[in-house]
Amino acid sequence: MKQAYDPLDYENLTRSVVNALLESGPRPLSEINAIEGAGVYAVYYTGNFAPYAKIAETFCEIPIYVGKAIPKGGRKGREEVLPSTGNELLNRLQQHARSIDQAENLDLEAFYCRYLVVLPVWINLAEQFLVNHFKPVWNLALEGFGNHDPGKGRTGMRKPKWDILHPGRPWAMKLREEESKDDLLKKVEIFFNQK
Repeated sequence: MKQAYDPLDYENLTRSVVNALLESGPRPLSEINAIEGAGVYAVYYTGNFAPYAKIAETFCEIPIYVGKAIPKGGRKGREEVLPSTGNELLNRLQQHARSIDQAENLDLEAFYCRYLVVLPVWINLAEQFLVNHFKPVWNLALEGFGNHDPGKGRTGMRKPKWDILHPGRPWAMKLREEESKDDLLKKVEIFFNQK
């Protein structure tokens, strides 16, 4: 027997958050400068880096990366039900813009984003839904785009795959590579061929 539609089911509620995000128009990532609150976002690529041609040609339909910006204390399980009054979403998008700008083979002007300020309780669910639905290459095949500087004393760590394919972040240059750029290019090609 088919189950009755429940508009308050977590998946249906999460889908409404995701739909609100996708209904917002894409904005150039380089121009993001005023957002108050925490939430979810999608980053899109429209440039001419050949391995990403499949998503670039769709102009902001398939994200290259999706993420979240949670309020302070959110990683410690202190999720709030009230809206954040901080600048978590703005700070996260600006960090991403800096990372892209530092990459030697990417042009920040080729990146757009959509974002949605949302109550903290929905942030993790919406991000998970976006990753599962869109399967963005930087989330799944080239992990490490969202990483931060691991700090002093951790130079023996592995270099993120994203930084091997897109070198330029000063902190990542100190880390050791465990895969070659050619191997990662093949991995990206296989990833897109499987979609």
